[in-house]
Amino acid sequence: MPVFSPYAERLSRLPIERHEVLVRGGTTAYWVYGPSLDVEGVPTVIAVHGFRGEHHGLEPVLAYLPELRVIAPDLPGFGETAPIPGRTHDLDEYAGWLQEFAAAVAPGAVILGHSFGSIVASAAVAGGLETPRLVLINPIGAPALEGPKGVMTRLAVFYYDLGAKLPAKLGTALLRSKLIVRVMSLTMAKTKDPVLRRFIHDQHDTYFSDFADRDVLRDAFVASVSNDVRAYAPQIDVPTLLVAAQQDDITPIEAERYLATLFPNAELVEIAGVGHLIHYETPAEAAGAIRRFLRVPVARGQ
Repeated sequence: MPVFSPYAERLSRLPIERHEVLVRGGTTAYWVYGPSLDVEGVPTVIAVHGFRGEHHGLEPVLAYLPELRVIAPDLPGFGETAPIPGRTHDLDEYAGWLQEFAAAVAPGAVILGHSFGSIVASAAVAGGLETPRLVLINPIGAPALEGPKGVMTRLAVFYYDLGAKLPAKLGTALLRSKLIVRVMSLTMAKTKDPVLRRFIHDQHDTYFSDFADRDVLRDAFVASVSNDVRAYAPQIDVPTLLVAAQQDDITPIEAERYLATLFPNAELVEIAGVGHLIHYETPAEAAGAIRRFLRVPVARGQ
């Protein structure tokens, strides 16, 4: 039975085009939301999704940003983008991939990253990716192994280690376990709205196991828990927006407030009543913060 999306009607108004481009010896699939790339004068954003996700995860936010052109790629090894041949998918590789992707598709675009994408985006910008502004949603602003959920993170480390060490068929089945995915989804969702909760769980059921193989998943997981945005913040001198959740179980809001002080030029917007799923639970609030930060007026009739 199809699950109702609270954002389907808004999203249906946006033109969406699928494209591919060769980056670092592999083919990257990406989607353009809004005006096509040959239309001039439209602000352009490259949006990088989080760990185990793919481009669909950010669609609720994009549904509230019809004034922009948003380019949303699938990270290598996830969704419709194959792993980069012969490479370890660590943070350096993902940051290098993003630098080359942006240069090939939309030089000078605003860069946006959610969750693990916030680390990738920050590392890429600190490493020389030119952008006028940086937007980080649910930024990873503290070490995952040291926070209040450090025990849960260590259990996740054991889970991914086990998935990598078991025989291939059994290990992959464990990593794609619907039960594990549902437990994760239940843990992160804060909304009490049954329709929205059903949508969130369906999104995770549908896309959270859309990874190429267990090796790339293990690499990306290690990258996600071994790094955080703090290491890159002092090197990023472009205006930066942090959109943080007051109930985030992965990075506590106190750590996000401290993270904002590490950037030379950062603005922090806090959203109450939501955790690590801003992009699903409060996309309108996130989009409003992004629009104000980019100084983009609301499109008439939207």
